[in-house]
Amino acid sequence: MTARLKNIHALMIVGAALLWSAHVRAQATAPVVQSVTVPDAKTAWNTARDTAAANYKVARARCDVVTGNPHDVCVAEAKAERVRVEEEAGAAYKNTLKAYTQARMRIADANYDRDKARCGAVTGNNRDVCIKQAKATLIAARADATADRKMIEARSNAREDKLTAEYRVALQKCDAFAGAAKDQCVDAAKTAYGK
Repeated sequence: MTARLKNIHALMIVGAALLWSAHVRAQATAPVVQSVTVPDAKTAWNTARDTAAANYKVARARCDVVTGNPHDVCVAEAKAERVRVEEEAGAAYKNTLKAYTQARMRIADANYDRDKARCGAVTGNNRDVCIKQAKATLIAARADATADRKMIEARSNAREDKLTAEYRVALQKCDAFAGAAKDQCVDAAKTAYGK
């Protein structure tokens, strides 16, 4: 996988996490409705896992044709692809920020194993550099996943703080009224801010 594809992949995961954050925000301000689990989500997750397993078997069969380091690289690539598909599907099924972050961590680990296998083709100092580069890529991917999670959590917390402050202002405005008018104002504020 090229660096450009890795960047695109990382952006897609960050985008999904941001969408999740917006979804949580929308749920927080929407009236409380009993949520119903979509049965298709679990079916999609199971289908993705089954497809990943089948594709892995096919890739492993292709790997058995070659020997030596190319075989090791082929197997590591097949495993990395399987992990990527399974983790993305699992994160989409769970649809939590924690699941997306864990998926990114596991994908980074699988990519690290793949990159180490690729380093087996070189010797001497070039091998040492290759392994150090693979480790640096792993550390960077893990750090990015952690930073993205913290950023999304911080933005979510900031939105909630802003809403709470706006709600307090709306309640303060209601103090100008009395009786039924005040009750209506308070009810309107509670509805508007999901309290």
